[in-house]
Amino acid sequence: MRTSTLKSRPESTHGSFESSHRKTAHSQDRKDTPISRSPELRIIPLPLQAEVRPGAALATLLLTALKHQKQKLVAGDILVLKHKIVSKAEGQFVKLDNIRPSRASRAWALRHDLDPRVIELGLTQSRRIVRRKRGVLITETGHGLICANSGVDVSNVNGGRHALLLPEDPDRSAAQLHRALKKRLKLSIPVIITDSFGRPWREGLTETAIGVAGMKALHDYRQQRDPHGYTLKASIEAIADELACAAGLVCGKLSRTPACIIRGFRYRPGSGSASDLIRPAATDLFR
Repeated sequence: MRTSTLKSRPESTHGSFESSHRKTAHSQDRKDTPISRSPELRIIPLPLQAEVRPGAALATLLLTALKHQKQKLVAGDILVLKHKIVSKAEGQFVKLDNIRPSRASRAWALRHDLDPRVIELGLTQSRRIVRRKRGVLITETGHGLICANSGVDVSNVNGGRHALLLPEDPDRSAAQLHRALKKRLKLSIPVIITDSFGRPWREGLTETAIGVAGMKALHDYRQQRDPHGYTLKASIEAIADELACAAGLVCGKLSRTPACIIRGFRYRPGSGSASDLIRPAATDLFR
């Protein structure tokens, strides 16, 4: 398990965070030479003052916000952003008054004091129902994500008039932003899009990478030796998810900070995607 210490950086005017990064970041490709260790990580919050509207150019909004904060993206940075600003820019709104819930959805919602329209929308966005119990609907989305109510959300949208869906293709959304930034900055800046998910057997929410572009999402340590000479057999690290969780420390639900820069992490560049993080059914012990 990775251990790190995060502390506030009082001398920064941007509320940055540092962490001691003690683990050497290795290549997903075991034939590559391991990357050198990074002494620290900085997580630089990127607040947006204006609400993101459908059709908005995210690259322009984010670069404008960086300029306002007297910050800029540099080589080696990773841009992490919450999916809501991506979904809003892509117009993934659904007017709740247009949803006609089924009798089953109305009965379920009445029993558990829920909005039947949101339940119905979650069902229509799902590939299958994983668990439905005690007022909680766990589904598998068309993307293959396992989450509550297919990721349909009404918080931080517009006060309950509309629900917001996940991006239609989060990996594609990340790739589009990655290309736009590369065109504008002449830099290859990896992009991670995140959402807050619950976890089986654990309380609380953590961030999960649902879209990745410009970097490998996994680091494969198998066949490498630990400091005691033991050859690792099953160590594949979900780097994109770990970076998503780190970003969640500054991209809070109530902070109006939907994006941040992670600086100092030695990622592996390449054509990784969030779909790489989804375990195939054939090797999933819980399906």
